[in-house]
Amino acid sequence: MRAPKTHGPERLLLSVCMLVPVVPAAWAAGGAPMPMPSVSAREQSPQDQAKSLYNDGIREVHKADGYQADATAATDSKKKDKALNKAHDHYSAALSKFMQAAKLDSNMHEAFNYIGYTNRKLGNYDIALSAYERALALHPGYPEALEYRGEAFLGLNRIADAQQAYLDLFAGNRALADRLLAAMKSWIDTQRTAASGSDPTAVDALDKWVQERAQIASQTAALTRQGAASSWR
Repeated sequence: MRAPKTHGPERLLLSVCMLVPVVPAAWAAGGAPMPMPSVSAREQSPQDQAKSLYNDGIREVHKADGYQADATAATDSKKKDKALNKAHDHYSAALSKFMQAAKLDSNMHEAFNYIGYTNRKLGNYDIALSAYERALALHPGYPEALEYRGEAFLGLNRIADAQQAYLDLFAGNRALADRLLAAMKSWIDTQRTAASGSDPTAVDALDKWVQERAQIASQTAALTRQGAASSWR
């Protein structure tokens, strides 16, 4: 029996539901909860219910990120596996909350951004990219989605796309550009220490590019500080 055709966010949500999660391999900070009106749950509009679910998802993301950090720092294999499993469970719980939020409010770009984030953490990079595209369609230039999408590009070895994401961020959000550059450095280290199958020449080329961009970022930051100091004289 064929599944009915779906479009837009419904198709994305259906695709997400059909995925089997994979243990995540990286860590990044979650976002902030949304303010809620002082009304009972029964009086909440669908948009308010979506915000509540989104906030629940953010709390799950914070827990998952914490366990992911514990797994990264752990030297004991049993403790590492336990932390990874807990992170997996909380990312999965968060994904469910964000999907429900997006179903109630299909214009909530933040929810789609975190559908992408949690899927990326679960190893579902292609679905993550679809979610980021939806978030950016609703909120063009949304910097958090640009940064997260850049990390998803790395997960798919789409180096040129990750580089472009960095350049886009560098022009408008230096802090997130720095975060993506740090993710690139981590990705390079991983490719060199694991049997990843990546092209060593491409990894070396990205390493050189990252070093060049880090130097440019440092120089422009210094010029900015000098300019700010001059304006106060």
